[in-house]
Amino acid sequence: MPTKKASATGSARRSPATANRAANQRADAQRNRAKILAATVTAIRKNPDASVADIAAEAGVGRVTLYGHFQTRAELIEAALVDSLERGEDVLREVPLDGDAREAFGRLVASSWVLVDQSRALLAAAQKELPAARIREMHEKAEARMRGLLLRGQREGAFRADLPVSWLLTTTHVVMNGAAEEVRTGRIDPDDAPWFIDAILLPAFTQTGPDEGTR
Repeated sequence: MPTKKASATGSARRSPATANRAANQRADAQRNRAKILAATVTAIRKNPDASVADIAAEAGVGRVTLYGHFQTRAELIEAALVDSLERGEDVLREVPLDGDAREAFGRLVASSWVLVDQSRALLAAAQKELPAARIREMHEKAEARMRGLLLRGQREGAFRADLPVSWLLTTTHVVMNGAAEEVRTGRIDPDDAPWFIDAILLPAFTQTGPDEGTR
């Protein structure tokens, strides 16, 4: 009969292998999750109504594996959108926002547009699955960055101050989403979209209003 010391020694000898298996399982789970999220974007772009089975097939995993990470299609789409926005934050964080506010706005719009173009199908799917408040919440970081730039532009006289920043933000969202729809239907080229967006927003944001400074 093994002594307690021998049992403890045997347990200690087994623990590195057990720890390695656990680490490998976690790594596999992380890889599968990343594959599923990437496949969600691809599958939704191909077919906005892609099912969980379609997404699993795109990811090269079984439905059981997918459901081990995400219980519903809505949960999966939300996670994919969060992942997409986090990746977008890494890009937008590098956009220089110093100097002339109008030039900085153009740089931010150009970078933001690339992200909008890449995720427009996923966002459309999310709008069907998730509450509008949740989608707005997920965009808070990007919106805060744009709001800060617009506020600075108003203080420096680069942007008109007779309109609230909330309206300038709403207008920006509407125009960018409109550009995404034009691209989707083939009426404008994705590479031309930033120019069209700037052509509408900059004159609207910089033209002096009749009652500027009264609001």
